[in-house]
Amino acid sequence: MAETRFIQALLPLRLKWEPVYSCPFDGLTVGDRVKVEFGGKEYVGVVTDSDAAKAASELGAGRIKPVIEYLDGLDRISRTELQFWREVSDYYLCTPGEVYKAAYPMGKVEEEEVKARIRIRLLERLARKEEQIEKARRNDTRARYIAERDAILKALPFGSAQGPVGEQSRTTAQGPEQEHGPELSEAQTEAYSKIKEAFKSGKTALLNGVTGSGKTEIYIKLARETLEKGRNVLFLVPEIALSRQLEERVRSFFPDEFQVFHSAESSARRIEVASFIKHRSYLVLGTRSSVFLPHRDLGLIIVDEEHDSSYKQDNPAPRYNGRDTAIMLANIFKANAILGSATPSLESLYNCSAGRFVQVDLTRRFFDAADSDIEIIDTITERKKNGMVGSFSRKLVELINKALEKGEQVALLRERRAYSPVVQCEECGKIVRCKRCDVALSLHRRQDGTGKLVCHYCGKVYAYTALCPDCGGNLRPIGAGTQKIEEEAKALFPDARIARLDSDNRKQEAEVIKAFSEGGIDILIGTRMVAKGFDFSGLSLVAVIQADSLLGQQDYRADEHALQMLEQFRGRCGRRNRKGLFVIQTSQPDHPVYKAVTEGASAASSFIAERKLFGYPPFSRVTNVVLKDYNQSRLDLMGRNLADAISHAGMTEGVSAVGPYPPPIEMVAREHIRIIRVLFPKNRFLKTNKRLLSDAVERFESERKYSGHIFLDVDPV
Repeated sequence: MAETRFIQALLPLRLKWEPVYSCPFDGLTVGDRVKVEFGGKEYVGVVTDSDAAKAASELGAGRIKPVIEYLDGLDRISRTELQFWREVSDYYLCTPGEVYKAAYPMGKVEEEEVKARIRIRLLERLARKEEQIEKARRNDTRARYIAERDAILKALPFGSAQGPVGEQSRTTAQGPEQEHGPELSEAQTEAYSKIKEAFKSGKTALLNGVTGSGKTEIYIKLARETLEKGRNVLFLVPEIALSRQLEERVRSFFPDEFQVFHSAESSARRIEVASFIKHRSYLVLGTRSSVFLPHRDLGLIIVDEEHDSSYKQDNPAPRYNGRDTAIMLANIFKANAILGSATPSLESLYNCSAGRFVQVDLTRRFFDAADSDIEIIDTITERKKNGMVGSFSRKLVELINKALEKGEQVALLRERRAYSPVVQCEECGKIVRCKRCDVALSLHRRQDGTGKLVCHYCGKVYAYTALCPDCGGNLRPIGAGTQKIEEEAKALFPDARIARLDSDNRKQEAEVIKAFSEGGIDILIGTRMVAKGFDFSGLSLVAVIQADSLLGQQDYRADEHALQMLEQFRGRCGRRNRKGLFVIQTSQPDHPVYKAVTEGASAASSFIAERKLFGYPPFSRVTNVVLKDYNQSRLDLMGRNLADAISHAGMTEGVSAVGPYPPPIEMVAREHIRIIRVLFPKNRFLKTNKRLLSDAVERFESERKYSGHIFLDVDPV
């Protein structure tokens, strides 16, 4: 009787340990995928130990279940992937199973299984057809069998043994630039050389390039060199919209290697990309989730707009930062890494000063265009002298008209979507709030003039009657969102072609960006999406409406984020040898952030000095312990008890914890929220202290039977 074999499997669950199973299949190795049962449900697990006899003996054979099925049709998980998952889980204080679930969500695995079953059936048909070809005596019969065999080969999923290597990327006619790469200016060439020196020293390069300086050309040249050496490239951008604008340009240089990966792609398409990169030379342009593709032989990782908070995942675990995990991935592959931004994060600038990164400055625009002029309009002063028309100052109206007369384009930023962010009763003063969240409802107008009230946190929609639910008085919209700004702009500029870009019209996002870039739209109105790294050659005037909404957030990063947003938006205009104009409408014209924009003050150094004074990152590390509960009394009690448990967790001197305290939005989807903020000194005990915090929270959940209410958010933004 053959000896029973045992394996350990990683499951897509929040487990600190890996279950053991008896295995009736021969030849299983690390990375193979198996179907197993856990807790009465079936899961697709990854074999992490193919000889787990010792672990099995500690459990006892009676407690061990058998593997249900060996899923030999599914792609194996590489040891590099497993190593990466463990590093991510270790840093972000979650489990490898949660990272596995993020990399291979259930829908993707189910589709993989379907494709695997199809592949097996096709291979069986192929074998039978080869046999028929061998036995055929008549030429016409053999020819028919060969045609049928070729049809099967064509239908085989990507990467099959005898099938095609998948659908080829769309090819593009290549001119001299596409064949040899973009021509670099003198300033770009100098920056490129410094980046290469950083790579030789084994360090990450931070390309601090002003908007319009031509960072993309440098990325493309580095990518071409990497691919020519037989290694692969990952090109990260923070937003889907940015990947869409870059897609055509990058594809023209790399028609055979180019792939796109982000959440807007279908599940089937994302599986195709994963299969492609397992078998072909590749350059993937993607958002943060593309770090979890099954990469191999990475030689270069590019993180564009590295400062952008969209790289951080808030929910669910792993709550990772795409920029930082990309650097982890580069270290695993010993790949070169370059971060790029016109407004680098303080963390990256600090890493340069500490010698971990090398800063490379690119201060000249590609077409030698001068920096945009800046005009700050004090809306309080303008209102006193009847200088406002709704949300627009008369000064701004005049500037927009001048730009339109010249055939130039305008972009307006309003950091609030909807028609109005608040509705208030004229009689009793009540602000209508979401019943599930501690947040005011936003009014959205329909094309027929009716409206609806929407919670921008939980998404719940309420009917809008324009009457107060308490006293029956008239509800009055307060403030203006992008929808109202669009309405006002159409009244002020009736002959202009106007469009809106925000998350309320995501379906038209690609069309709007394309139309604006081709000159088919005169005025583009949007939320922070319009401030991203787009390149619009006809844009000469950008203006921020109600800029104060960018300020005053209850967070130590607020001023940094506001300055980055303003500088990014400013950089959208005045390209192609044309000087642009940046207008800020504000009721606080003397605010330090605006001063930093207008005077070119060294805001980064002052922000860093302030962070050092208060011991905030980058001079420490922050982890938020977040508690959520439908029962507020229980939440407050548990929060206080957990804070006490954390204070007795045995962490070293210098670790400080603040809270529990409510965030600015105290309730979302009927769940009340409390936060305990833990600051860790950046020293040799950092990793140990973080693990002690995680263990203390885990013990608390177990002892108080409070699982499912607490999560850890490492490096919140």
